[in-house]
Amino acid sequence: MPRLERDDGIEIHWEERGEGPLVVVVSYWSMHPSVFAPLTSELSRDHRVVRYDDRGTGRSTHAGPYDLDTGAADLEAVIEAAGPPAVLVGTADGPHRAVRAAANRPDLVEAVVAVGGPPVSRKALADSEAMASSDAVVSALLEMAGTDYRAALRTIVASTNPQMSEEELRERIRAQAEHAPAEPAVTRLRAWADDDSAEQARALGARLWIVYAEQLGGGWFPQGPELAALVSAILPDARLERVDDGMVSRPEQTAAIVRRVTSQVRATRA
Repeated sequence: MPRLERDDGIEIHWEERGEGPLVVVVSYWSMHPSVFAPLTSELSRDHRVVRYDDRGTGRSTHAGPYDLDTGAADLEAVIEAAGPPAVLVGTADGPHRAVRAAANRPDLVEAVVAVGGPPVSRKALADSEAMASSDAVVSALLEMAGTDYRAALRTIVASTNPQMSEEELRERIRAQAEHAPAEPAVTRLRAWADDDSAEQARALGARLWIVYAEQLGGGWFPQGPELAALVSAILPDARLERVDDGMVSRPEQTAAIVRRVTSQVRATRA
């Protein structure tokens, strides 16, 4: 499998499958590769799909730093190694790093597809009932993550995946905790909670696509029409795409949007 050495000596593991336009799956704070497997399998039928392990996780070097800017720089390096330009797709804090990379290196990134929510600050959610808008709720989650990482994972995974059985839930938590240990994961979670990438997101204009569903996010973020209104107010040029469910339950729907993105990009380039 390919390995990329960064200037600070960190090695980033990455892998690819399929042929066609380049799509890079942007990892998130506690991601296990299996989460994106349905989408990767669907897209690799007609795209070259790249997935990588963030520093500190999986088969990459287990050492920091784990801030968003370093993560965005690592992402840029992965795209360069894979052969740009790329369309980036991700969820949770992944789009925060993706829009940073896109704003910093527009030559590498053609578009960003954010699934489940926009890369904006929690302050932007102040008027919503989403749990992420509450400082008390977020502080409690961060404290739990720092003292009992697996309990925090259970809280989040259970709320965002109500379809999972108890056995499936335990297996997902085990896999995520092994792939993304507490130190890098909790550090990234804290960075995400404090971040505001709206400026970089606005810089993308119509190259930013926000994919949302009525029940996507488990109550942590605004959903449905509330999310659409929030995006229209903060990121007026971003493109909103509604789906029935997320990229795990309905990967073909998110994949269809990515295909539209790459088709439009190719048409524009031609």
